[in-house]
Amino acid sequence: MGTTTLSGTLRTRLEEWHIGIGDEVVVPAYCGSDVAAAVRETGAQPVFADIDPGSLCLDPASVAAVVNERTAAVIPVHLFGHPADMVCLHALAQRHGMRVIEAEETASVSSVEAARRRQHAEFLSARLTGVGVPRVAAGVRHAYEQYVVRVPGNGRPDRDAFKHALRARGVPCHVPVKTPVHRLPEFRTDVRLPETERAAGECLALPLDASMTRRELQRIVSACNALGGLLMEPAC
Repeated sequence: MGTTTLSGTLRTRLEEWHIGIGDEVVVPAYCGSDVAAAVRETGAQPVFADIDPGSLCLDPASVAAVVNERTAAVIPVHLFGHPADMVCLHALAQRHGMRVIEAEETASVSSVEAARRRQHAEFLSARLTGVGVPRVAAGVRHAYEQYVVRVPGNGRPDRDAFKHALRARGVPCHVPVKTPVHRLPEFRTDVRLPETERAAGECLALPLDASMTRRELQRIVSACNALGGLLMEPAC
C-alpha cells in the first residue's frame, strides 16, 4: 500500500471513530511519516512512543507512559514482517478506554513463499557473525518482509560504512528507516526515544526473497562475515 493510500485509509478509520481535534493518538516514530501525517490530518495530535528493541514495533510500556485523559487511540505498525504486541496493546487500550487502530493489513503472501522466506532467514541468522540478527518474540511467526540486522558500533557512521562496503561487494542493502518521524522537521519534538534512535542508527536491511538460491544467501553471509560486522572509519 502506497504512502498516500495508507494515509487516506488510516485517516478514514480515525474519522469513523470520531477522533480529531483535542485528541491525542500514540504512534511509533520508527516507521514512515504517513501514520503521524494521517493523525494530524484529522486535527488530532500524534504522540510518539518508543519501540521494543527486539521486534522494532511499539513498546506497550512506552505507550503506557504517554497515555493521558486526551489519548483516544494507539496505532501500532507491524514492521518488516514482525507483528506488534497486539495482546498487550489491546489490554492497555481496554484499561484506558481508547482504541487500537492498525495502520494496515499485513501483506498477503502464499504459504510456500512465506515458508521459503523463513527458511532463508533461518539460514542467514545461523551463519551471520558480527551483526545483530533479527529477534523474534516467543509465539510469533515473523513474515520477514525485510531481513533487518543491526550493525553494532558508534551509530550511523559504522552502519553506513558497513552498507557501502557490502554494496561494493555486490550485496544490495539499504537503511530501512533513515530518520525517525519525531526528528523530521514537520514533526520535530523534544521527546526522547532512545531505542528508536538506536535502531535508526544501527539497522540495515539485507536482501531476502523467496526466490533466492542457497548460493546467493551464502554470498551475503560471506560478504558480511568478511567485514567482521564493524567498520570504524566514518562513512563517505
